[in-house]
Amino acid sequence: MSTRLPFETYLETVRHAPLVAIDLIVEGADGLFLLGLRKKNPASGSWFVLGGRIYKDESLDHAFARISHDELGVELARGDARFLGVDEHFYDENAGGLPGFGTHYVVLGYCIKCDRSSLALPEDQHSDYRWFQRDELLQDSQVHPNTRRYFEAFEPV
Repeated sequence: MSTRLPFETYLETVRHAPLVAIDLIVEGADGLFLLGLRKKNPASGSWFVLGGRIYKDESLDHAFARISHDELGVELARGDARFLGVDEHFYDENAGGLPGFGTHYVVLGYCIKCDRSSLALPEDQHSDYRWFQRDELLQDSQVHPNTRRYFEAFEPV
């Protein structure tokens, strides 16, 4: 049984250890890529790929299904996605806004194609959503460098 940590415990984990997460590089049938405008730290105010952390005792398949449901409003299977690789994200800030420590993620990047009409995008993590052309997001200064790196290094398509 996987468990979500209480917020205070989560912050203690962030203080002392890296988090493992899945990033979803979502491609529409038209070749555009979905990004969300982050509400919370780290990376608040930046356009970012969707995703989330893996919980303790949660399999990758279950995490992928849960994260896709939470972030896209539709449960997707990891087997339908293409694994892009492992990346690291380092931030000076943390979700609690506490001084003295940042956030370190080890991220598994997956590209998945989705029908836009099947998505029910929630508003808890992102204040807005936008579909970008690859070249456009590489040039947009509001797209977070960790997101741009997926499109520079892995070239999803």
